[in-house]
Amino acid sequence: MPRYFLEVAYKGTRYSGFQVQPGTLTIQSEVEKALRVIFPSISSSSGYLLTGSSRTDAGVHALQNFFHFDTDIIIPPERVYNLNAILPPDIVIKGIYPVAPGAHSRFDAVSRQYKYFICQSKSPFLNDRSWYYPFRLNIESLNKAAAVLMQYQDFTSFSKRNTQVKTFLCNIHVSEWVAENNCLVYHVQGNRFLRGMVRGLVGTMLKVGRGVLSVEDFCRIIEARDCTRADFSAVSHGLFLVAVNYPYPLQA
Repeated sequence: MPRYFLEVAYKGTRYSGFQVQPGTLTIQSEVEKALRVIFPSISSSSGYLLTGSSRTDAGVHALQNFFHFDTDIIIPPERVYNLNAILPPDIVIKGIYPVAPGAHSRFDAVSRQYKYFICQSKSPFLNDRSWYYPFRLNIESLNKAAAVLMQYQDFTSFSKRNTQVKTFLCNIHVSEWVAENNCLVYHVQGNRFLRGMVRGLVGTMLKVGRGVLSVEDFCRIIEARDCTRADFSAVSHGLFLVAVNYPYPLQA
């Protein structure tokens, strides 16, 4: 049966997360509803059409995320317009791509990129897309903390409890703080991320930036493999999933 990847972007403010959850509004539930309206004959034995690439929590945004699904229906690229016409304005389908039958939107991804936005001056235009954090921060200390992450693989300390994963190992390829669009932005890229990991890293590194923790303290938190040592207070609406990267091109 033919398989498609569906590329989606969204503002997560109104949603209870990416993956479908009974009785709540999610990105997956809205996209599945739109697909069934445009393609009434589309169906799934499980009841859910879509398999997601990267689960984002309630309130988290994405510039790029993916689903995959199987169907006998031939879906031409121009049907993206029809789907977007009935989706709410805070969800956009960017493309639908035919892929090999065994392609998997989650397991085939080789890396994911996130950005976390800190706004240090109050702004009515960024209040739902960044964390207003009006404290003095040492950027050099923040970047020293960010850099040490690339020396580690076990991020148990930055995974929320009750997470059903087989391993807490992640490979971080990029980790840096930069100035961008009047914000201080944490940019991180890795092969995979744990539940709550980016927000835990941000909240804990900000303590280094404020001088509450040293870089050495930060390293000890990583090495402790204890999530009670990390700070998960970073708000969800400052976080963006920027890109999901695959080892093969996606073409409509």
